[in-house]
Order: sequence, then structure tokens, then C-alpha cells
Amino acid sequence: MIDWYVEGEAYGNCNCSYGCPCQFEAAPTHGNCRGFETLRIDRGHFGDVDLAGLNIAVLYAWPGLISEGRGELQAIIDERADAGQRQALETVLHGGETEEAATHWWVFRAMSDTVHPTLFRPVEFEIDIDARKAKVRIPGVIESTGSPIRPDHTSDAEHRVRINIPDGIEFEVAEIGSAESTTGDDAAIELRLNRTYGQFNLLRHSGRGVIRAGA
Repeated sequence: MIDWYVEGEAYGNCNCSYGCPCQFEAAPTHGNCRGFETLRIDRGHFGDVDLAGLNIAVLYAWPGLISEGRGELQAIIDERADAGQRQALETVLHGGETEEAATHWWVFRAMSDTVHPTLFRPVEFEIDIDARKAKVRIPGVIESTGSPIRPDHTSDAEHRVRINIPDGIEFEVAEIGSAESTTGDDAAIELRLNRTYGQFNLLRHSGRGVIRAGA
């Protein structure tokens, strides 16, 4: 298996309520799952291919629980990536060179019957995990904004909550916020999300799974 590693800050938005039942092994809020994730790679490699400085994203959808399969996914890779980097990142996002069920990307691919062609586009991404703020713009594909949860009874207060999954396959700790996302004509998976689950987290993945803090 080729040795690979990616580390950076990630942001995602799905159609579930703020708690995201999937993180608690429960059924999705509306009985189905659809959303996306973006990652800025601060450090990374695939064999001897350097991946640092690139942005990636994944769109996904399942008609029911993820574990029931029949899903679809589409990878989007920074157009600045050269041929070797493109092949490496597509392999990783499609669950390749990864131990069985070691990362959420592996699970996404295993539970998807349809894998749409990968897109190579400029991926504009800004994130502040602690502030629960993010902006994503991939021309023709998606625009998304993440922000803190603001209780309905006040416009001034911000509600802060975290999810801690010590043995998870996606992250150890994530800040939770509110997010809205809209896909464009070039996206194979449609998203029309408004004030749904937003996730802000540090991501450290290898082909063996999540690299724990201090490891």
C-alpha cells in the first residue's frame, strides 16, 4: 500500500439538523443524507508526491442511511494540481490505498454505487475553526457559508458546541455551526441547504486511518 498522509482544516455541510445524527449512529434527520466537505491540505504526501497547498472537496448523497449504500459521490480537486497530484488525490478521495473502513472517504466510496467524474476547478476556501466560520466557492459547482449557531430568541448570542469522537474515522473534535450551501449547474449532486449542520474540524488522515493528536 502506498504511504500517504493529509493534514489540514476541513469544513462540511449536510442536510441534517445541527447535531447530525450520523455522528451518533442514528438515522439522518430527514431519512436521507446529502452534503459536501472541503479540505485545505496544509501538509501531505502520496508516496513521493507533495500535496501541500492544495484544496479538495467531495459532494455526496444517499437515499437513506449511509450504511445502506446506493449512494453517489463526486470529487473536486484543485485545478492547480499537476497530473501526479490529481491522480493521488483522486485515489485518496475514492478510498484507494486505504485499509478497510479506516477513513470516512473509504466508507463513502464503499457505500456509493455511482461515482461521478472528478472535476478540476479553482477551490476558494476560507476557514476559522474556533470562530465557526467558513466560505467556499468552486465556480459552477458550489457556494457555501458557515457561521456560528445563533439562537432564535436572540440575534446577538452565539451558541458553541463541539462533538468529540475519540475513536472516529473522520475527526477527533469538531466545532459545530450553521451552514448554507447551493450547488451550480456543473455539480452532479444537487444541494439546496439552509441553516443546517455545519462542521469545522482539523483533519489528519492516512491510509491507516485518523492520526490522533500527539501521535
